[in-house]
Amino acid sequence: MYNLEEVLIENPIIAALRNDVDLNKVTNSNAEVVFVLYGNVITIKGICEKLKASNKLVFIHIDMLEGLKGDFAGLEFIKKYIEPHGIITTKATNVKYAKQLGLSTIQRIFIIDSLSLETGAKNIKDAAPDAVEVMPGIANKIIHRLQSKVHVPVIAGGLITEKKDAMEALSSGAIAVSTSASELWDM
Repeated sequence: MYNLEEVLIENPIIAALRNDVDLNKVTNSNAEVVFVLYGNVITIKGICEKLKASNKLVFIHIDMLEGLKGDFAGLEFIKKYIEPHGIITTKATNVKYAKQLGLSTIQRIFIIDSLSLETGAKNIKDAAPDAVEVMPGIANKIIHRLQSKVHVPVIAGGLITEKKDAMEALSSGAIAVSTSASELWDM
């Protein structure tokens, strides 16, 4: 077993994959943690196998996975047949189900105003994910405020396209950043 927080500290740039082109690029990159943001019930196993063969730590965004419902049975299927290291989801119930199954969990939240910040912090405390991904990742002031409210590692994601964006998010308190900008995966 691994400690997610330690892995993220050692590997602060997370490759976010949106398609097979990204999949092929990441296998030759230095990125060790990968967020899979595409796929379906037929293709996801092969995607995960290819990533694991390249020694990547694989998290699949179950809300974006076509053909599988994000319920307990769907998560049981993912755990048993797909075998990722963990899942990403916006849904607190999926975090709770996945934790019951022994999967690592990352809860993704969107912060657009002060109410969504408060609601997000409450949901994180209730669901108790292993980490939280805050969107947009370039909202440095929000990252700092959220981290002061919750006691889980914060990952910045969304709109991180330049090294400067990643560095600012990390200096604002994010433990890692997820990005689909492949030129940052070897940072």
